[in-house]
Amino acid sequence: MTHFQEPTPLADAKSARLVFLGTKDFALPSFEYLCRNGWQILALITQPDRPQGRKQQLIHSKIKCFAQAQGIPVLQPEDLNSPEATQTLAELRPDLLVTVAYGQILKPYILSIAPFGGVNLHGSLLPKYRGAAPVARALEQGDLHTGVTVIQMSAQVDAGGMLAIAFTPIGPEDNALTLEAHLAEIGAPVLGEAIRNYLEGNLEPIHQDGSSASRAPKLTKEESFIDWYAPAFKVDRFIRAMNPWPLARSHFHTKSNHKSILVMIHHSHLSDSDVKSSAEPGQIIAITKDHIEVACGDGHGVELKSIQTDGRNLLPITDWARGMRPTVGDQFLREKRLGL
Repeated sequence: MTHFQEPTPLADAKSARLVFLGTKDFALPSFEYLCRNGWQILALITQPDRPQGRKQQLIHSKIKCFAQAQGIPVLQPEDLNSPEATQTLAELRPDLLVTVAYGQILKPYILSIAPFGGVNLHGSLLPKYRGAAPVARALEQGDLHTGVTVIQMSAQVDAGGMLAIAFTPIGPEDNALTLEAHLAEIGAPVLGEAIRNYLEGNLEPIHQDGSSASRAPKLTKEESFIDWYAPAFKVDRFIRAMNPWPLARSHFHTKSNHKSILVMIHHSHLSDSDVKSSAEPGQIIAITKDHIEVACGDGHGVELKSIQTDGRNLLPITDWARGMRPTVGDQFLREKRLGL
């Protein structure tokens, strides 16, 4: 852990000078909450605008747009740890750095600029799922609940003392997009209260048990292919974990034209049927007006609700089936992935 000279607790936490560091949508509810509840935000530090979409246009993040609308200065250093950016931050004289989904690792000398160091809102129940993709990894692993943790920032990523925690169940329809949005909303007031208690000296950080820690590495396209030989509940969880990015993928093979195409599966549902199929994993075993059911390794099925053929738009399963004309027995091909 990075050690700071013990600061004197504040009589009124809202007299503190805060700098907020955040980029992704997960950060926006926390930033809005602090701004709307009387906290003194000196500046927003966020990642530089990046080209996005097919036209590679520079698009401002939502949090940047909100900060500008509030008249809060926005800083976008390419590397916050550079001498120039460090000097700019030091000139702001912050009491505390608040980070939520910022996207850069802060060096100890950055944290030492603020007398109270830094606090971070993380999208998991630490020490589980330290890393860049905690929400997707909790879904992928089949966890029944998750939550957010506010930590004191340290030299080791996501390993600092815990200041506050909040729990929430993972619903049967949750994907990484919806679950992350929910965690962001419940995390905002938890972060605000933790900051107040921390600055006023009412919180003692709780040490994380490193022996219980697990990693949540960034998702990659290479790991996004579905292993249909896995149990149905794992396949369904995997599909939901990969949404919104990189999306669960498979090659679809039709008996009629002997052609395979790459598809991305956006939405699925675990079949309610207790009857086990003897079909080969990946085979279509039923086609209805609102789903295509595919056999998995344990004999149970996963219902596919929407599919996107590579290079085309996302379609409800009815429209996709009208164009592709799949039949029972057509095959989603097996893909082996490390770890399954």
